[in-house]
Amino acid sequence: MSERHTALRSMHDLGLAAWFGGSLMGAFGVNGAAAKINDSTQRLPVASAGWSKWTPVNAAAIGAHLAGAVGELVTESPRVAAQRGVGRASAIKTALTVSALAVTAYSRLIGMRLEKAGGPPVNGATEPNHQTPASVASSQRQMKLLQWAIPALTGSLVVVTAYMGEQQKPGQVLRGILNRTGGGMRSGPMSLAKVGMGIGAGKRHMAMSGR
Repeated sequence: MSERHTALRSMHDLGLAAWFGGSLMGAFGVNGAAAKINDSTQRLPVASAGWSKWTPVNAAAIGAHLAGAVGELVTESPRVAAQRGVGRASAIKTALTVSALAVTAYSRLIGMRLEKAGGPPVNGATEPNHQTPASVASSQRQMKLLQWAIPALTGSLVVVTAYMGEQQKPGQVLRGILNRTGGGMRSGPMSLAKVGMGIGAGKRHMAMSGR
């Protein structure tokens, strides 16, 4: 098997970057710009149109990220088993990914409700006013929270990914394996085999990342 998995890493990183960056730009840019429109009945339709245009791109980015993440997990399974701390970090990353997916899907459902609302008078895409119908105002308040939850979760994924990248350094790999095996060399042939597996995985990632 090839020691390089550049395609997987690129799919993982570019997909996550688009997911995080798109959600943040939408909250600040799309919704912020829509709030500046003079006609209060056009603010929500304009914001909804912008998010609708972004949805297919966002779905493709999420798909690419998930494909890359699953591929990396499969290729890294020996190191996950051998190096202390990698399994825990992978579990945290998985939990964050599932949470981000759930929030993204729910925000899309709320967004579709707002699209169908037409052009009620509002202060902004997520800010109702005293003339806004109660059902629309409720959806807007939910969206106001969701629009910040997505970049918070995906931003946390960026941080965890960076931390896991640090775990791939040879010194971290060796230390993690020795900690798991309780001293490595004193633990017999099986532990030595784990050390070899983990270091091999570390070298593969060094080659893959160009370090």
